Amino acid sequence: MSTGEEMPSAAINAEPSVVRRIEMTSSRAGAEEFGARPDAVKLATDHVSIMYGQIVAVRDVSMTVQDRSILALIGPSGSGKSTFLRCFNRMNDLIPGASVQGEVRLDGENVMETDVSVVELRRRVGMVFQRPNPFPMSIYENVAYGPRRRGQNDRRKLDELVETSLKRAALWDEVKDDLRRKSGLALSGGQQQRLCIARVLATDPEVILMDEPASALDPVSTLRIEELMRELREAYTIVIVTHNMQQAARVSDITAFFTMAEDRAGYLVEVGPTGQIFTRPNERLTEDYISGRFG
Repeated sequence: MSTGEEMPSAAINAEPSVVRRIEMTSSRAGAEEFGARPDAVKLATDHVSIMYGQIVAVRDVSMTVQDRSILALIGPSGSGKSTFLRCFNRMNDLIPGASVQGEVRLDGENVMETDVSVVELRRRVGMVFQRPNPFPMSIYENVAYGPRRRGQNDRRKLDELVETSLKRAALWDEVKDDLRRKSGLALSGGQQQRLCIARVLATDPEVILMDEPASALDPVSTLRIEELMRELREAYTIVIVTHNMQQAARVSDITAFFTMAEDRAGYLVEVGPTGQIFTRPNERLTEDYISGRFG
């Protein structure tokens, strides 16, 4: 653990501008323990453990996430970040043999209860995957798909919803002339990912989960996605898994560091304001990872 006034070695790989930015944003803490109002907490986990059969993938994770903030999950491969991300909308239910213990709360309600509508939960907590996965249909129908499934068939309302969602995803100006003629599969990789984000936005979510959404994209497209995340934070709570620590420093308010125990189970080492995690971490393991000593 770092002590004293000296900048810890965790910051040695961060550019000065990045360090300044994360220190400026460190006051935006996404949890009660960092000063958030209790009624502002959007997501919370209480002693969550996730198993695949008898194998523990994630062990005993408790944290809270403030409304309209960005939480970044960082850590080495295999430390359970994506598995933990999927617990917020119960995507782990789709994996044979997977089980979750503990509580996962959305607006204070435990979404793991048996009477919770998983379909409605996944509308409220949307998911953007690592690789863009547009449907083999027009750009328009990609975005309108979710609302149609929910019974929205009014053409005028669908037109408005598609336009609004594409504008929020910063894609409208690039595709507005080809909405019905062009397949979503014909777009570039970065455009496809923003189309997938627009598709999620069209279902009127409250939370957006992103599992390494820019890992398959070129640097220019990556920056567009990061800019979009910062814009969306004004209206949505975002949880992102990323292996890119510079990306976590650029976009997130809160950073949670995961690693693996000797039995390969992932666990949470620490969570805190991004500025603190990247410049003054409380745990030596965090400092070692941030500074590149392992990972």
